[in-house]
Amino acid sequence: MSTTADVPVADGGPAAAAPPRKPATGRRQLKRGERSRAASVLVHAALIFASFIAAFPVGWIAWISLGPDKSDFLHPGDIAGKMSFENYSAVLNDTSFLQWFANSLIVALGTCFIGVFIAASSGYAVSRMRFPGHRQLMWTFLVTQMFPVAILMVPLYNILANLGLLDTYWALILVYCTTAIPYCAWLLKGYFDTIPHEIDEAGRVDGLTPFGTFYRLILPLARPGLAVAAFYTFLTAWAEVAYASVFMLSEDKYTLAIGLTTFISEHDTQWDLMAATSVLIAIPASLFFYLVQRHLVTGLTAGAAKS
Repeated sequence: MSTTADVPVADGGPAAAAPPRKPATGRRQLKRGERSRAASVLVHAALIFASFIAAFPVGWIAWISLGPDKSDFLHPGDIAGKMSFENYSAVLNDTSFLQWFANSLIVALGTCFIGVFIAASSGYAVSRMRFPGHRQLMWTFLVTQMFPVAILMVPLYNILANLGLLDTYWALILVYCTTAIPYCAWLLKGYFDTIPHEIDEAGRVDGLTPFGTFYRLILPLARPGLAVAAFYTFLTAWAEVAYASVFMLSEDKYTLAIGLTTFISEHDTQWDLMAATSVLIAIPASLFFYLVQRHLVTGLTAGAAKS
């Protein structure tokens, strides 16, 4: 007679809870959203190749700028043995580069401040207020972007001539604003949509006017979007050639983009000086990008998600 009794296994116990083991296949199962090693290699190879394509022209221009002779671009391999900064010295000392730089800085910063202010005001108004034509206003902004520069050149020239603004900084600032504001208004309108309306209501409860609410509460929260708009407007004015070459008639009003064309004549092209000037032109834009780059991704994604 057995002295031990069969003990039933309770539901959910170790014996009942242990799932059947799957046979080992020798291959790790990928988690959701995880790439295989081969896919990661292909993605990184594609990114490295794309980065090389983007960086190669910049590096090439910088390398050519170190060649002391204007024909060194034909034999770039020979630059290594005789590279110097003579081209940069010639540009800074023997040309009107500093005047071009000052003119470009005035136009670019003027476009940046005025363009961002108007774009932010219009974007906030459309985002928060419901006035007759608010939807049509944003679509009008898009329509203005449909016309190429060649079509707009003559009517803008006539308008500026009638206003007496030709060959002035205001001519370029106003024209560049018409180019930059529509895009920035759409971008900032989308960003303002992501800011809760309760903040506006709290401002009104505290006695702030609509402009006070916009200036003291909304703008500080919209810094990423404003950074993107500022960067876009700055670049729009910094390196533009077509309008500047037509509307600026005096040599002392030339911007950097027009000054760059002075190295090209009917019978000669000074490629070495052009390369050095191009590098110098790119430095301020790179510095501006460095100042706002931590806000760029946030501003772009938030604006794109709601526009």
